Amino acid sequence: MSIFIGGAWAYANGSLHLGHVSSLLPGDILARYYRLKGEKVLYVSGSDCNGTPITIRAKLEGVSPKEIADLYHEEFVDCFSRLGFSYDTYTRTDTDHHHKIVQEIFLELLEKGFIYKREIEQTYCEFDQQFLPDRYVEGICPNCGGNARGDQCDLCSTVLEPLELLNRKCKICGNPPTTRKTEHFYFSLSSFQTTLENYTQDAENKNLWRENAISLTKRYLKEGLQDRAVSRDLPIGVSVPVAGYEEKKVYVWIEAVSGYYTASKLWAKETNNDDSTFWNSAAVSYYVHGKDNIPFHSIIWAGILAGLGKEPLPTHIVSNEYLTLETKKLSTSRNWAVWVPDMLERYHPDSIRYFLTINAPESRDADFSWKEFIYSHNGELLGAYGNLVNRTLKFIEKSFDGVIPDKVISSPIQDKVNHLFEEVGRCIENASFKQGLEKVFKLVRFANKYFDEQQPWKQIHEDAESCKQTLANSAYLIANLAHILTPFLPFSSERVKKMLNTSETKWKSFAVNSQCLTNVEPLFERIDPVKINEELERLASQTL
Repeated sequence: MSIFIGGAWAYANGSLHLGHVSSLLPGDILARYYRLKGEKVLYVSGSDCNGTPITIRAKLEGVSPKEIADLYHEEFVDCFSRLGFSYDTYTRTDTDHHHKIVQEIFLELLEKGFIYKREIEQTYCEFDQQFLPDRYVEGICPNCGGNARGDQCDLCSTVLEPLELLNRKCKICGNPPTTRKTEHFYFSLSSFQTTLENYTQDAENKNLWRENAISLTKRYLKEGLQDRAVSRDLPIGVSVPVAGYEEKKVYVWIEAVSGYYTASKLWAKETNNDDSTFWNSAAVSYYVHGKDNIPFHSIIWAGILAGLGKEPLPTHIVSNEYLTLETKKLSTSRNWAVWVPDMLERYHPDSIRYFLTINAPESRDADFSWKEFIYSHNGELLGAYGNLVNRTLKFIEKSFDGVIPDKVISSPIQDKVNHLFEEVGRCIENASFKQGLEKVFKLVRFANKYFDEQQPWKQIHEDAESCKQTLANSAYLIANLAHILTPFLPFSSERVKKMLNTSETKWKSFAVNSQCLTNVEPLFERIDPVKINEELERLASQTL
């Protein structure tokens, strides 16, 4: 089976925060799992380097948009690498390759009649003497009354046009913009109303999407799909490939989602592979992002793919709800955020991955609190899992010179492990990552209880063979737990595998050879709870 996984593209206009990682982490869990299953996997993403947010940041700092994009793209690459994200291709939207393929997509849709020209009224700032990109227009959402940008309301997830905003003002100078007539290209999204209704109903029937994706997509479909502009007067981006319109740019919402396809083509080109296996009816695709990106994947990207005649339309939409911080909404403008580069300097990447998975906003908003993060690390990762590994392997080192006893593993324990592989695999495939990780830690607690009840420290003096059986069973549990945890906690899993000298590469249970352990050392270090107040003070001091 071919599995395509697309992670949302972050704007390269500022550092990643935990909200970004929370919504993107499921993609890496999926990719690592399906590779262990032996499936053909293509996992792609990149930095959005063409968006208006970058030009806004560049203008504020008095530098070129490219300098901003370069800075944050490199930072993103470093952060994702340190967090263990295993992208097959991580690229950016300002490459010649991306521009060329996006232009090909534009021309194909134009040739098929799904893109057409229309004269429209567009916001224009008389003070700044320019047409305003959508994100340069701010005002009140006509749907919910909240503060919104000209392209979308983050509060109610409505996709907007700037002229729909109430009390409009220019983001650059603060003055109310006027309007001027201009000619733009439009995508005939309305042509796909029936196609997307049937597609959404099928996804709902098969339970392939998160509930938020189903409800929001059905809301748009019920209101009736509107044709959307696919060109804009922008300073940077992909030029419209039509004579006389080269100064206009392909609008970001069609250009950025097309990045999944351009990244796929880049992977094929760089690795000398054929990517067509990921774009046919037999393939399965997962699109991983936050709830604010749902319509861009379930309607717009699905509509573009339908227009191109490419399959599959997104089969699984993995759309997290929001992550709050200390019970308050994340705010980059007020600096109310935990920035990923900063956090990685002080905490283990698996601690971050564990907390953001076990506390994931899969069906409702979830909160990141420093107290819960540190208690979770000390209690679960260190206290349950790390303690199990350390005390078992240290006992084997001390009492059996590091040689794992050679015993046939007890059937009930083998059954538990086999069952866990099946259950966790099913959870991951259904995008229930939190439930999958909970099931793993249920077996971790069982393994600790088993070790305590068997009391090998007594058995070694009273019944050496029973002691060997206990330790063989425990080593088997640890080896298989580490293997099942590989998609979730890749760094600590790799360390356990090195200690036990195991090399299993498939998603299945396996026996541990009787051999000497290597470099047994604690998996995790305890975090002093005093850090809770330190982190809260740091957060308060950085807030604007």
